[in-house]
Amino acid sequence: MAEMARSALDEPLRGWTDQRIVIVGAGVTGLLAAVRAVLLGHHVVVLERGAIPNPGASSFDHHRAVRALVPGDPSATRRAAAAHRRWVELESLLCGPRPGAGFYRRIGVVTAWPEAEVPAVAAAARDAGLRVELVGPREMWPIGFPDGTSGVLELDAGVLLADRVLAAAAQWLDRHPAAELRPGHEVVAVDADTARVELADGTAEHGDLVLVAAGPWSSRLVDVPVVVHRQTMVYLTPPAELAGRWERMPSAGRIGADGRGWLLPPGAGAHLKISTDAACREVASAGDGVADDTDADERAWADKILAAGILADADAYTVAAVKRCHYAVDAGTGAGRLARVGTSVWARAASGGDGFRTAPLVADQIAGALLGVAA
Repeated sequence: MAEMARSALDEPLRGWTDQRIVIVGAGVTGLLAAVRAVLLGHHVVVLERGAIPNPGASSFDHHRAVRALVPGDPSATRRAAAAHRRWVELESLLCGPRPGAGFYRRIGVVTAWPEAEVPAVAAAARDAGLRVELVGPREMWPIGFPDGTSGVLELDAGVLLADRVLAAAAQWLDRHPAAELRPGHEVVAVDADTARVELADGTAEHGDLVLVAAGPWSSRLVDVPVVVHRQTMVYLTPPAELAGRWERMPSAGRIGADGRGWLLPPGAGAHLKISTDAACREVASAGDGVADDTDADERAWADKILAAGILADADAYTVAAVKRCHYAVDAGTGAGRLARVGTSVWARAASGGDGFRTAPLVADQIAGALLGVAA
């Protein structure tokens, strides 16, 4: 299986040598970078302040959408398509052929577009090699589309079962002799010049390369200016009479009355999840105590989401949970770039849906950095 994984996941391994890699954070970026490093022949130590996987991590959730189409940006579409291929390969590597063991539900992703723009969006998708179908609001009922829009359905996209991804990667690493998973090891400082990682218990780790992948908390350890956002999400149980229909539904974006809503459908043990960009707000940090931390304010955000027109007859659905998550983007670019903050120290603070979706590509970038260290 390891040899199959190398042929599928790795560039030629010429010039690699055994290096010691220290990764701070066992979210999706940290774990997938660890898998990639191990496959390259390196020794990896993953430090995580909580459990591995950590239910409190920004990567931890039931599901995340995977899509490829970025109209007007062919290079971004190609990158997203590459991420999709990596996820298919990772599922094979981490889960094997066992029935029901996978984490990628390739159920499609539909996005709503003004009807006048739909032909151009579909043409851009096909030019990028994506399989798409055009669908109308009636076909996608009970998903609510903005007035005057239709849908473009990416057939090869879908949903990642995020908690399964983290569990599969952690289990694979735990079995590998070149990987050390260390839950309950809180990092308090990283020296970007010496690649020295200080822990709360007074001990320290050194690596030939250090990756700080602690999501919104990364800026506490290294100089990576980030903007942190908080997002409220509502998890729903559909009415019994719609359960069968929801089993056949894709995930969806650009929906709701104002086109800012999105949803991930139920399935594989996950609830229907809905939210809207209108419920996303900038906060000082992932741990700050602001007014919208209260239960009453969280319910108010949930009410706004339920009233956003994302679902037809939303009152017929049972609210199973209301949760909030945090995600971070680079303060300068607004993206989730991988930043070099020292001679042998890298950081990626990105988290949230896009950070999850593109994590395999970041693991590829880390592989390139590892080969540079080894050269």
